[in-house]
Amino acid sequence: MRFDILTIFPNIFDSYLEESIIKRAIQAEKIEIHVHDIRTFSKERHHKVDAPPFGGGPGMLMMAQPIYDCIRAVKKLNKGPVLYMSPRGTMLTQAKAEKLYKQCSKPAKKGAKKAGIILLCGRYEGIDQRVIDLAVDEELSIGKYVLTGGELPAMVVMDVLSRFVPGVLGEEASMEEESFSKALKGKKEYPHFTQPRVFKGESVPDVLLSGHHAKIKQWRQDHLQ
Repeated sequence: MRFDILTIFPNIFDSYLEESIIKRAIQAEKIEIHVHDIRTFSKERHHKVDAPPFGGGPGMLMMAQPIYDCIRAVKKLNKGPVLYMSPRGTMLTQAKAEKLYKQCSKPAKKGAKKAGIILLCGRYEGIDQRVIDLAVDEELSIGKYVLTGGELPAMVVMDVLSRFVPGVLGEEASMEEESFSKALKGKKEYPHFTQPRVFKGESVPDVLLSGHHAKIKQWRQDHLQ
């Protein structure tokens, strides 16, 4: 699966892409992540990308031209949908993530290397509405709050969707009974315990030490939230 990220701060992603499961997935060629600097597409002097909003108001807006041209260029490599990270967008849930993955993991269309998705990261007070009208397929939110930019939400989306890609997780079964999964009927996971058996006077429930699989399964079902 291919991810293309459009941002004016590409270095933000350096550490994220060099750690843990995401790094291993890239090395194993299970996923591709390409970060594009919107500034390089600006036709303004000094690669300017922002301007005051028409009609007045606080802050600055990202201009349409650099973003639109960046999207057009990336679309030649990735035919997937363009998602704009925005607090006014559709809320990202586990069900929404599954739907997005199914949509973006279909066989790539002619001209695309792999199935994928394009994540647009805004800054300042947002982006020119005309970009949304002309080139964005959907606005997506990770919560009812406002961040300084779309880079963190983009990382969240990549992390969630990457977990669905076969071979990304070391143990595929680890996804089957996660919080909000179909196997758990959309509920939160049961509590987990490991060594030692007693920690600061708190013991692991006896049933989990019994080896009785049916009773363990029932205990876990009873403790879903």
